[in-house]
Amino acid sequence: MMSEYAYSSFNPNDLEGRDLHGKLLGGIAPRPIAFASTVDEDGQDNLAPFSYFNVFSAKPPVVIFSPARRMNDKTIKHTLLNVRSVPEVVINLVDYNMVHACSLASGDFARGVSEFEKAGLTALSSDTVQPKRVGESPLALECRVLRVDSLGEDGGAGQLVVCEIQRMHFRSDVLNESGQPIPDLLDLVGRCGGNTYVRASGDALFTVPKPLAAAGIGVDALPKEVRESKVLTGNDLAQLGAMIEMPNETEVNDFKLLELSELFIEHEGDGFSLEYAVHSFAAQCIEKGNVGDALKAVMTFNLG
Repeated sequence: MMSEYAYSSFNPNDLEGRDLHGKLLGGIAPRPIAFASTVDEDGQDNLAPFSYFNVFSAKPPVVIFSPARRMNDKTIKHTLLNVRSVPEVVINLVDYNMVHACSLASGDFARGVSEFEKAGLTALSSDTVQPKRVGESPLALECRVLRVDSLGEDGGAGQLVVCEIQRMHFRSDVLNESGQPIPDLLDLVGRCGGNTYVRASGDALFTVPKPLAAAGIGVDALPKEVRESKVLTGNDLAQLGAMIEMPNETEVNDFKLLELSELFIEHEGDGFSLEYAVHSFAAQCIEKGNVGDALKAVMTFNLG
């Protein structure tokens, strides 16, 4: 059951630019980082990170990043100047081992200064485009720029750089036997608000099975007392609702006899404590990955 929350609501048009910027970047997080390598018309290297970035299409393979106008004086960044002159870019993904170098490269260096050198990163020649790729990156995407869409002239206004991937370079040690990237080995970092990042590996990773074979029964199919449980969380209910079908009465009664008989005896005559105990048992089953048993448990109580 949904908890009661208090909300603070804002009209973006009423907020000062930096305040709005902070709320957006702090609230919409984490964001992947496009460490974008470009060259100017003289072939000079530039390297800068942007967290307004994601992949938007597989066929064709399209990624978009946005070097927004500077908040203080509304000017555009060197990366944007470069892709307008030389419509090519290498988007390097940032792992934990290079996050400080990435941050260093975000400094506002003079035009023509190589952030590869300033950040101590290795510049590797690309196969299909002029900009170089970052040798330390676990994944580099060589792209041609399809177009640049301006979202405005104010400070903070996005300038969308729409890119089509020409070649992908995965570091071999981050791929499994099927050639797919392994999140733990990629060890990517994401951008949050202010100076905060997140590391997408280890205990930060978890799995959520997708309902690909068939849609689940839905939370609405669960009994009212289950939906309004004081024990089960919204995530718990959604996992129960993702089950393909309800257990039949025989399965429920067999489960009650084999797994819950002691609970029913212990709480006989006290419906409230019995409901709490059964739902707690179900929550433990879900935590262990036994969602089917959890559904049988809550339905056992429902059948009395």
